[in-house]
Amino acid sequence: MNRSTWLAAVGALGTALALPVLAQTVKVTPLGGIEGEFCPQDRALVFEDPNGTRILYDPGRTVAGGSDPRLGKIDIILVSHMHGDHVGNAHNKAPNSGSCDKPDMSVSAMPNSNAVNIALAKKSKIVTGSEMPPFFAAKLKANGGDPADSVLARFGGSVTLGGVRIATVTALHSNGLDPDYIGGDLGKAMKEAGIAGDVGPPTGYVLRFSNGLVAYLSGDTGIMADQELVVRNHYNAKLAVMNIGDALTTGPVEAAYVINQLVKPASVIASHANEVGTVGGKVRPGSKTEAFVKAAQMPVHIPLSGKTMEFDAAGKCTAGC
Repeated sequence: MNRSTWLAAVGALGTALALPVLAQTVKVTPLGGIEGEFCPQDRALVFEDPNGTRILYDPGRTVAGGSDPRLGKIDIILVSHMHGDHVGNAHNKAPNSGSCDKPDMSVSAMPNSNAVNIALAKKSKIVTGSEMPPFFAAKLKANGGDPADSVLARFGGSVTLGGVRIATVTALHSNGLDPDYIGGDLGKAMKEAGIAGDVGPPTGYVLRFSNGLVAYLSGDTGIMADQELVVRNHYNAKLAVMNIGDALTTGPVEAAYVINQLVKPASVIASHANEVGTVGGKVRPGSKTEAFVKAAQMPVHIPLSGKTMEFDAAGKCTAGC
């Protein structure tokens, strides 16, 4: 075998060995209120990197606390902002409690939050930006956890944990801290005055997984130039999780504008519809969910609770969609 033939053979072998790594996918599993459906309170998603790192995004009210059997191992928790439907001021007493339109969220998570209780149970790190990390550090410490497990990733910076790079990006929304999390005389006085605690602005996230996939998690947001200048031009996000609920966040038309004209990912997962988005696992006719699906110019994937989707580095869904 001459040298050129040998080099070609080695190169071919290297390419063959690399293919399984490149083909690895990020798994995304919604943890919603009712299995197989997309319901009003659904926010929570679990992202699993090909290396096994598992990230819970906005546990909200549909994850039934730290003992929810659907959770499995959770290495990292992301909280976009402190509203109860994202951090979890209450939660379902068990998976599939109640119905899609009338979920049973009878278990209070105050004053800790569902996110903190899950972090304590799973020994997870909580990654947030803005001024939220001190709040989570104090809650962890007060409950016997390690305050160092509350990790800061502020705008323009990032942290890498478990092989996943996590950056925070701006979100156009509010982020008041319910005084019930504070408690005592101070919390009571704030509540009576109608004043929320200040933990800085809300955030979204950009995650870069070990297979190269870059995902934008919008949090609750309106339309911003940052969605083009930062999320698209700098981070080059290929998968987006986009809120579509209207009134409290972008509506389906506005969300479609963000996706079609600003972020331009390869595919998008609808989120935060604040409605019964599906019936029998099918998009409900006349819904905001349907309006978003029709308006988006790329594949829209509906997060049916418990149904795992898989995405390659280019943001294309390869299974479960």
